[in-house]
Amino acid sequence: MHASKQISEEWMRERANKLKEDVRALFMATNDILGRMNLVDTIQHLGIDHLFQAEIDSALKDIDGNDFASSKLHEVALRFRLLREHGFWVSPDVFNKFKGDYGTFSNDLSLADDPRGLLSLYNAAHLFIHGEPELEEAIAFARHHLESMNRHNVLKAPLADQVKRALHLPLPRTHKRVEMVSFMFEYGREDGHNPVLLELAKLDFNLLQRVHMKELKEISRWWKDVSGYMGLNHIRDRVIENYTWSYAVYHEEELSFARMLFAKIVVLIALLDDTYDVHGYTSIQECRMLNAAIQGWDDSAVLLVPEYLRKFYEIILSCFREFEDQVPINQKYLVAFSKTEFQKLSNYYLEGAEWAHRKHKPSFSEQVALATMTTATRPLAAGLMVGLSDKVTTKEAYEWAVTSTDAIISCGKTGRFMNDIAGFKLGSQNKADMPCSVESYIHEHKVTADVAIAKINELVEDEWKTTNQARIDHRDILPVVQRLINITMAIPLYYSDGIDGFTFGEGIQEVLEKLYVKPIPL
Repeated sequence: MHASKQISEEWMRERANKLKEDVRALFMATNDILGRMNLVDTIQHLGIDHLFQAEIDSALKDIDGNDFASSKLHEVALRFRLLREHGFWVSPDVFNKFKGDYGTFSNDLSLADDPRGLLSLYNAAHLFIHGEPELEEAIAFARHHLESMNRHNVLKAPLADQVKRALHLPLPRTHKRVEMVSFMFEYGREDGHNPVLLELAKLDFNLLQRVHMKELKEISRWWKDVSGYMGLNHIRDRVIENYTWSYAVYHEEELSFARMLFAKIVVLIALLDDTYDVHGYTSIQECRMLNAAIQGWDDSAVLLVPEYLRKFYEIILSCFREFEDQVPINQKYLVAFSKTEFQKLSNYYLEGAEWAHRKHKPSFSEQVALATMTTATRPLAAGLMVGLSDKVTTKEAYEWAVTSTDAIISCGKTGRFMNDIAGFKLGSQNKADMPCSVESYIHEHKVTADVAIAKINELVEDEWKTTNQARIDHRDILPVVQRLINITMAIPLYYSDGIDGFTFGEGIQEVLEKLYVKPIPL
């Protein structure tokens, strides 16, 4: 068996390399703008865009630079979505030609009878930024007609499935790899699909899956050692879920080192969070001692730490030391930055524990400000740059991460709000946790839970606008900004529809099996 496995992997790689050349030839041969748009869109949707970065960049410059006069809603919306996803500015005025005399989307039959166009409009409009009510109107218009088609079962597969998924979660908010697995099967059933693209996508997915499987085994072994050594019984065993956040940020084979290091940072953050949650209520003094030691960051500070947490403290120091040893000399500053953010995070966790201890009822804005910091997006923004190429981790990218503006804060707020709504609906608030945003809103505004949740969902929409805006504002450092946005795009996988898939993993078990365990039949 072993020999055939070697041969098959070798065969798969050779075959994939040949197909890559065929796809490059496709880029050369496709001269019309619409053809290029469809090619880029399909390649992205099939998850093989990481193999053709240069070709895609050049195609997008063409698409952006050329006037595109189409009267088809699908084509105009596709161009809008592709360009905005990649940080190019496109005005929402491109949709004016589909509006009636009163400047609103007309319910005339041609639009209402074009499910593909409506789906494209719906997905594209979700790349809205602040101050674009016309795109909010486009979403409402498209949703209304798509829901009606969905209810009356007028659509056939695979379009019907794509509409259902988008109504649940629009394309710009989906975990790209999860969406890709569904799309791959659908694409094969489309008339006129390109067999070369499909075969390459399947091979690439299966080859990467083997890499990810190896990493999972390695990090599980590491976790077994670490958790066994610490001997703490309050921590959640969530190593696969922690790795999955890292996998959402980057899945490429050549980023294996970055992925593993980032996954370990996520594990350390989760451990710290669990420790403050559990002990904040019972022994605030011990939390203060742990935080003092983390601020001291020195082997001798271990004496400050309560005995049962000493091994945990040692693990934190030794992991960061290991990261420092593993990175090239010109990236050591990134590990140092990550460490500083980890220390700040400990301060925020302690502050939350102090609130719980004093039974402090924060105002809504006070709650949101601290809770956003405790989502750890700042140390994550720092950590995700470690192990990326120097071409990407520029001074500008570093400065963006340090100032922690826009997309970083939005990632935190989106995660916090969606997590709080899920926790509130499940009634799984830990009594040691500080009050969640839903409770704070109810308490401050004297409203019902439904009103509070509706209001917080509006705030989530605002954060998506800020996230979309960041792509346009930081197009020059988009490779780093997009990695962070990938975390935001993974949040709904864990926390949509009021489920907390992170704490209660059964919800996402099936998804994880598809990503890591089951190869796609060739």
